[in-house]
Amino acid sequence: MARARISDVAAAAGVSTSTVSLVMNGRVARISPATQDRVREAAASVGYTPNSVARGLRTQRTRTIGLISDQIATTPFAGRMLAGAQDAAREHGHLLILVDTVGDPDVEAEALRALAGQQVDGMIYAAMWHRVVQAPAGLPDGTVFLDCRPAAGGFPAVVPDDRAGGRDAVRLLVEAGHRRIAYVDLDEPERPVASGLRHEGYLEVLAEAGIEPDPALHVCGAESSAAGGRAAAAQLFDMPADRRPTAIFCFNDRMAAGVYVAAHRRGLDIPRDLSIVGYDDQQLVAGELDPPLTTIALPHYEMGRWATEVALGVREPPDDGQPYLMPCPIVRRDSVGPPPAAAPTPAGGEPLTTP
Repeated sequence: MARARISDVAAAAGVSTSTVSLVMNGRVARISPATQDRVREAAASVGYTPNSVARGLRTQRTRTIGLISDQIATTPFAGRMLAGAQDAAREHGHLLILVDTVGDPDVEAEALRALAGQQVDGMIYAAMWHRVVQAPAGLPDGTVFLDCRPAAGGFPAVVPDDRAGGRDAVRLLVEAGHRRIAYVDLDEPERPVASGLRHEGYLEVLAEAGIEPDPALHVCGAESSAAGGRAAAAQLFDMPADRRPTAIFCFNDRMAAGVYVAAHRRGLDIPRDLSIVGYDDQQLVAGELDPPLTTIALPHYEMGRWATEVALGVREPPDDGQPYLMPCPIVRRDSVGPPPAAAPTPAGGEPLTTP
């Protein structure tokens, strides 16, 4: 079927093509409400929609935002970034165009050329997790980096405040009375930026509390999975009883799930014998553990909104050229309690202790 033309609308409404053009582009100051209604009804009846590309050439605005990502679209726990970006774009009358490159540089280069050809009003370059990236050639000025930061700077960026999140996680455990607090970390060839930042937060809180850090309580799993967490926890539980941790802060929720398994296999009750805090608030993990896991949430939705609003010019990025650090909120559930020695004594029994 042939596309309806502006002349078809003019004929159906009994007006000139210039009047139709003015109405469809919102320039209606000199056109009566009755005529406006007649033109819109005629456009609907003939199936006419304005050519957004042609209109963009006239107005220099296409009402679209381009978002290039590596694996966000195929990663459930990072998909909230897309939801935040889409909601912000829609609220400001824009359509979000997503290209997921799966980390392929050739696909990325082609996507940049295609979005530039579409004359998008803004561009967002997103990553699945917090890391430093090389800005690809061809990114337009003002591109916003989402959940990553460009190695050479020069672009606005938003990343989670992982150092502050690590502080908050460990402070929860210190405030519950714990002194022997372990950090289950990730040991991979390319250690994530977040791993080091969360460890820095861990050490800062120990120093604030006057707790001398024990290097033996910083253990690493070979992968950021339940298996990695389970293996790391086994190292901790094999320590002499007087050196074992009473609380564990985990790099992420999946590793925390592995710590749960290792603890249950040793007959440890959570949180009576061992308190655990995770990170990410990952869907279908943190809230489904037994007991539900206290964790630090990654602000994916809020970061997606921020990036889109900056790309559209309705929000200003930091004026110091540094990435904006998005706060990571605490999600309190049931996996934190006092250390075993501080637990109440059962009626007529001995104090609860770690087996």
